[in-house]
Amino acid sequence: MKRREFLTQTISASALVSAAPLHELYGSVSQKIETGMENKKNFDAIVIGVGSMGAATCYQLAKQGHSVLGLEQFDIPHELGSHAGQSRIIRKAYAEHPDYVPLLERAYQNWETLENETGAQVFFKTGLLYFGSATDPFITGVKKSAEKYKITVNSLSESEVAKKYPQFKLPVGYEHLEEPNAGFLTPERSILLFAEQALKLGAEIRTQEKVVEWKREGGTITVKTNKATYTTKKLVITAGPWAGKMVPALSSKLRVSRQVVAWMKPKNWDLFSPEKFPCWIIENEGHSFYGFPVLPVGKFGGPVGLKVAMHYPSGETTDPDTVNRIPKEEDEKELVQALNRFIPEGYQETLVMKTCMYTNSPDENFILDYLPGYDKDVVIATGFSGHGFKFVSVVGEIMADLAMKGSTIQPIGFLRANRFN
Repeated sequence: MKRREFLTQTISASALVSAAPLHELYGSVSQKIETGMENKKNFDAIVIGVGSMGAATCYQLAKQGHSVLGLEQFDIPHELGSHAGQSRIIRKAYAEHPDYVPLLERAYQNWETLENETGAQVFFKTGLLYFGSATDPFITGVKKSAEKYKITVNSLSESEVAKKYPQFKLPVGYEHLEEPNAGFLTPERSILLFAEQALKLGAEIRTQEKVVEWKREGGTITVKTNKATYTTKKLVITAGPWAGKMVPALSSKLRVSRQVVAWMKPKNWDLFSPEKFPCWIIENEGHSFYGFPVLPVGKFGGPVGLKVAMHYPSGETTDPDTVNRIPKEEDEKELVQALNRFIPEGYQETLVMKTCMYTNSPDENFILDYLPGYDKDVVIATGFSGHGFKFVSVVGEIMADLAMKGSTIQPIGFLRANRFN
């Protein structure tokens, strides 16, 4: 394998948002976070973890008119959790469980609302290709959801794939499915936009402030950080891989795993532009590989190259505070072999490799629920198992409604925590 030295260090804020729109947005949010620090200690709601889910929840709570405090142990955004890395797939023909589709319908609406409110684009409709054996559970799941909810998914012949998407070289007998209305979201930009909108609506967001303890006594919840102590009636925990540490009672149901993503230099850049190359998922012998077109850094920021990864829920178990963030040679080897086999023009050189984490539930479905024993005063969103980002815009709404209204109209019955009892 021809490769450059891995770029493994955390990128600076300026590097992350090198494209002008992101740079301006980050500066705006940073200034508001720094100058917005007041002496207020009591809030209607406190959100622990202002990554993707937390930022969306702060936005929804502030939009409803509540006083809200968001507490984030790192910066906004950061790449030390689960939802960074330039792009995330969004799709409706949901193979994991057809009950997710109504939530996705609402998520699409909420993403559009965010774009309309901010004038920024976060959803890019490139289409999505699914490849795999006709009997593969993922492929059959895609078709099941598409049929049940009348989602447009086209079945392509081998000759149609060869003509329309010549970048791929696929085993004989594979199914070739195309979801034209799918595409990708930009995670860093989305998080920043939700945070900025929350701040504009009156939320307080405090970064570099780590929660060390929370408890409820007499109907009041106290949250202690490394800098201050706050009180609230309602607590929302959206702590990503740290959820098990914030909620020890759930820790046995959550397993954090180490994941790797890479950006490659293709042999022919022009073949992989967003105009010619969609997002894709290939199911092969129990392995799920996925990727994106080459995104121009002038519009999207870095990293540079063709992004590829493997969805690996059963990956190496880790602790979020001590995870090994240095990519391994075997991590690279598996991705390079997949590209060489399925996308022959897609690999010339490895440019960047990064690590992130999944927070896996036992059945790989989300947990969106009240924490038992706290009378609907504590709400948690966790267990996203590597497929949660597309739902951020609706999860924020669900968390805000559960916390402040005592219920949600969204159909989350299949995601309740008591299914593991």
